Amino acid sequence: MKIFEKITKLLFTVVILVTTGTYVYADDEVTFTAQAPQAVVRGERFRITYRVNSANPKQFRAPDMKGLSVLAGPSTSTSQGMTYVNGQMTTTASVSYTFIVVAEEEGDYTIEGATVTVGDKNYTSNGLTIKALPPDSSQPQSRQQSGQSSSSSHSGGSSQSGQQTPDEISSDDLFMLATVDKTSLYEQEAVLLTFKVYCSPSLNLTSLSNRMPDLKNFHVQEVELPRNKEFQLEHYNGRNYKTVIWSQYVLFPQQSGELEIPSTTFEGVISQPVRSSTNDIFDFFYNSNRYIDIKRDLTTRRIAINVKPLPSGKSKNFYGGVGEFTISSTISATDITANDAVTINVVLSGTGNLKLVMTPNLTLPQDFDIYDPKVDNKYTIKNGRQTGNKVFEYLFIPRHAGEYNIPPLEFQYFDIKSGSYKTLLTDGYTLNVAKGQGGESHVSMSYVSKEDLKFVGQDVRFRTTVGKLSNVNDMFFGSAVFWILLSLPAILLFVLVIILRKRISDNANITRVRIKKASSVAAKRLKVARKLMNDGNKDKFYDEILRAVYGYLSDKLVIPVANLSKQSIIEELGKKSVSDELIERVKRLLDDCEFVRYAPGDDTGRMDRMYEEAANTIGELENIIK
Repeated sequence: MKIFEKITKLLFTVVILVTTGTYVYADDEVTFTAQAPQAVVRGERFRITYRVNSANPKQFRAPDMKGLSVLAGPSTSTSQGMTYVNGQMTTTASVSYTFIVVAEEEGDYTIEGATVTVGDKNYTSNGLTIKALPPDSSQPQSRQQSGQSSSSSHSGGSSQSGQQTPDEISSDDLFMLATVDKTSLYEQEAVLLTFKVYCSPSLNLTSLSNRMPDLKNFHVQEVELPRNKEFQLEHYNGRNYKTVIWSQYVLFPQQSGELEIPSTTFEGVISQPVRSSTNDIFDFFYNSNRYIDIKRDLTTRRIAINVKPLPSGKSKNFYGGVGEFTISSTISATDITANDAVTINVVLSGTGNLKLVMTPNLTLPQDFDIYDPKVDNKYTIKNGRQTGNKVFEYLFIPRHAGEYNIPPLEFQYFDIKSGSYKTLLTDGYTLNVAKGQGGESHVSMSYVSKEDLKFVGQDVRFRTTVGKLSNVNDMFFGSAVFWILLSLPAILLFVLVIILRKRISDNANITRVRIKKASSVAAKRLKVARKLMNDGNKDKFYDEILRAVYGYLSDKLVIPVANLSKQSIIEELGKKSVSDELIERVKRLLDDCEFVRYAPGDDTGRMDRMYEEAANTIGELENIIK
């Protein structure tokens, strides 16, 4: 009786909620979509489904499926969902039309969109493109090639009778292929490295390690791929496989010659059900839902790449750019007053090794206060290429009034398509600097002193002063101290003129300025790197360390940016009587700056060691090279 009363109360509550609530159908925009696999096997059945998110569609009209045999359909199914919030019930509904079809011939099939009527409007779905693959060959060719190896192990149970063993999975059932989009290219030209996994449709690949290949002499940019991998059917070497691109990298070779992408090993885990060959009823119950994990090492082949050196023809305005670029510039103001800050933004856009392009040199008048340029990388990896723009922000402050001409910035790069060097120019600017406040000031002072003496009834006579008289030799005026203090401003002015002329002379010698300021510029960059390290910004930390080391060596050894390389650095250090041990440390530091970011291990400890090594090496070089 009590149970009956509870059921009655529950039903009453539901009736009250339903009768007092308000039904509202979701008023989302109507969508009509078609879904089908991108690839199928000839002779095997598959589904084509059309779905419209409406409760009452009318007059569904299927397209002509030329070349496909329709075995069944359209079968109609309806799905509904509802939510109840604040006394208001929202209902969503959709209707699906499903066909079961089969491709009788191999090839590509194009299916136009279907149509349906909702209310008084007609809607057309998207079209479909389906590729029909041939079935597996009866005797598939072996994919195993020289230089590849595979091994396997399993966990989750011993290899007993009735269990799936690793030996049942051959190297043709699961493997990884490494490919590049080109094998002959120029130095600094991008090449796309792709790792693609091939898995038999009967296997359940549950996980795969995503190892970074050991790539020396390459600058590496990883391509961001979706986390959720979606396998597609592909016919390869006489068999059909589930395939997916597992990882991709854009590589920029840093030197010419025969370079190698070494073989890389991935570890895959396959989950297989335990199968029993006995008729034991207990074995059926206890092993029916058991799985074992089978581990398989997937090893790719090495790939040889021929890297051609850049041809001759570089100018001083070549900053390492290889690709296709355009350049533009803007200035914050052209009519200013002295001591106002001015900014010139130079935007380098295009496709190529944007991240590796060095900062161009903007020619400015010598008496301007010039600050280190700010660089902002805004690029993405698209279609296996680095594309976007790189913004250089130049900040300077004119200190004196006048008219100044800022010449165009010249940027030379190597164009891949034409195989030649091209030069780009920004706009030139005329800067009108007016005299600002706080310039010369003129102060004039005057005073009048007089005495009116009146003598009544007497003639005018000399005024006498009664008081203590002082010796003329004791007076400050005309003393030695007086003459010293009088001449001191002139002496200080003369010294100041000499110092200023020497500074102007030094600044005119760009080479001497670079050598003199090399250590201070490197110290500033190391300070920025220390802050990036504390913030945990690994990529920018290594970039800043690389700029600090290369920039210091370029300035200290007077090596132009266009000729800056490891070989030229080592040769110049040898000329400066630097010890072989220190030269080897510099070489190792340059290698680590480029490649240590991709090595496994503790990033924090590695960055700290890298910072200390860079600071110590620069300090020792500074003591030796004067």
